[in-house]
Amino acid sequence: MSGFVSGLVLAAGTSSRLVEKTKQLLPWKGTTLVEWVIRQVEASPLDEVIVIVGHKADELRSKVTLTRARFVEAPGFHEGCTASIRSGLEALDARAEAVALVLGDQPGIESATIAAAIDFWRRTEAPAVRVSYRGRPGHPLVFAKNLFGELKALHGDKGVWKLLDLHREWVREVEIDKPYPGDINTWEEYTKLSSTQP
Repeated sequence: MSGFVSGLVLAAGTSSRLVEKTKQLLPWKGTTLVEWVIRQVEASPLDEVIVIVGHKADELRSKVTLTRARFVEAPGFHEGCTASIRSGLEALDARAEAVALVLGDQPGIESATIAAAIDFWRRTEAPAVRVSYRGRPGHPLVFAKNLFGELKALHGDKGVWKLLDLHREWVREVEIDKPYPGDINTWEEYTKLSSTQP
């Protein structure tokens, strides 16, 4: 099965817990945090990749190199990640049968994990697919087209997880035998994760 799957990299946040820093542009493995994540997503078998920007969007556009992704701006990014998801859904290719959500501040995400989630969705066409890292739920999340309306109706920062908690019957898990890829919200988290990188 080869349904068209789009990917949204959520990178519009304000970095509110990293004072005077643009989180997305912190150094990471010879590039920036967000560009490293984008590279993993671009290397996956997604049919299209959209990078959602908001906070300091012009700076990100000027400093981040895309190979096959494209930028989409979320004007309501201050509302939280659900605003970014809405903007991304409105920009999807008309052929999209599912969408994968990837956090732009989670540099431990790997293209192979994204590929596993996409492959699982293409085989099952489950309403929602969630990656589980040794039993801990995480991203990417994949949603079938028939849930796009539900996603557009969400508000706030944890709306997606609340939706999945309300409708556990939708969710199928993909088990990944790897550590949970931490996300970066504070300088301490950035320092800790950076120190573990080769």
